[in-house]
Amino acid sequence: MTTKHRIYTTSFASVYPLYIAKAEKKGRTKQEVDAIILWLTGYSQQEVDALLEAQKDFETFFNEAPGMNPSRTLIKGVVCGVRVEDIEEPIMREIRYLDKLVDELAKGKAMEKILRSKS
Repeated sequence: MTTKHRIYTTSFASVYPLYIAKAEKKGRTKQEVDAIILWLTGYSQQEVDALLEAQKDFETFFNEAPGMNPSRTLIKGVVCGVRVEDIEEPIMREIRYLDKLVDELAKGKAMEKILRSKS
């Protein structure tokens, strides 16, 4: 029997401020981080706020997402030394997709590119 990585049971609300801080430190905004989360998961802002208030863990946050964006499979690259496209475990891959998008935001990438808009 394998044990779950502790990020699964970590509340999304405890990591969310870290995403915001990372973005703001590089001149980006909370609104941009929220836009990334909404794009990735299909949640509304009100639903995300409620999940933050309820202290939902990462596993629940992603399992209950109303509509994971099909374009998320276009997200490529390395996060924490691991290629996101090579992660086999579904929830961990979703978590790393979010990490990668926030990294791209902090690195100054345009929102259209981060959100994999067709242009």
